[in-house]
Amino acid sequence: MRTRILLTTAVAVLLLGAGLVAVRLLGGPGTTLGEAVALAPADAQRYTFTDWAAVREEVGASASEGDLAELLDAGFDADLTSASGLVASAPLLSAEFGWSPATVDWELLAQSPEGAVEIVDLGEVSAESVTDRLAALGYQRPDEDDGVWVGGTELLAGIAGRTGLSATPTLQYVAVRDGLLWAGDRQPYLETALASTDGPAEAVADLADSFRESPAAAVVYTADHACESLAMGQADETDQATADQLLAAAGKINPVTAFAMGLLPGGDAEVLLGFENDEQARTNADTRAVLAAGPAPGQGGDFSDRFAVREVTAEGTMVRLSLEPEPSAFVLSDLSSGPVLFASC
Repeated sequence: MRTRILLTTAVAVLLLGAGLVAVRLLGGPGTTLGEAVALAPADAQRYTFTDWAAVREEVGASASEGDLAELLDAGFDADLTSASGLVASAPLLSAEFGWSPATVDWELLAQSPEGAVEIVDLGEVSAESVTDRLAALGYQRPDEDDGVWVGGTELLAGIAGRTGLSATPTLQYVAVRDGLLWAGDRQPYLETALASTDGPAEAVADLADSFRESPAAAVVYTADHACESLAMGQADETDQATADQLLAAAGKINPVTAFAMGLLPGGDAEVLLGFENDEQARTNADTRAVLAAGPAPGQGGDFSDRFAVREVTAEGTMVRLSLEPEPSAFVLSDLSSGPVLFASC
């Protein structure tokens, strides 16, 4: 596991509506999200994370397969399941694979142009029980205990067809090692991910480790993915014109080096934006604070319909937006795909 040293730095805090700037010292430990992202393939561009143990605590569900339906329903209502790559397959996992979001600790879905990998912390679920189920389902046992169990398209389709339940393609190939389950849609890509020790880009790793609390659900994007998936170019011409006017009025912006958004235990949300240097972060803290408190072209209405901005801070090369979601607002699921004006590149 990678060890990361975080240096405490001076932080400029924008107190919205007060016109004041304060300075304080902040530092933070690593997060479960950060540990999960550090395991992912180096070429991943999109990371989606769900801390199922935290979700269960948030909604009052026990770690039992019998509580799966309750967990998924309550988690959806709290906007805590949209980052999961396993929700659609959860009934199949529970019935056939012997584990599901109801019993594991967390999951991370890492996606790249070359493939997708699910990494699951099995928690109290035993590795032996998982591999016994794989063998019973017809997966080909690997030569080594920590090797890849080969299922493939035909086997997985057969399991789904027999049960009438949905199966995500990442369940085609599976490996179990050190309390973690790795699953992928392409065997060579999964094997490469298992062998890799490079980890993600520094900008991505830094943001994943920088939430004030480890999020219950989160997304983390590379610069390229953020600038594509959150771009105002996805909006219609009228909304793009409105966005251009709002951007011009707000001030200078710089491209992000990474983007992250997470829902914290207790219901608050944070957006983290990485930049090339401290000066860019300070400049963009001003600009992004204005944009996040205004209209939401392409999304409809104003951002204030979805959340209140508590504060915006420039912390080294990072900008943190601390948000308080409105009741029943789906902040993570709505704003983790574009267009999102305050995340413009």
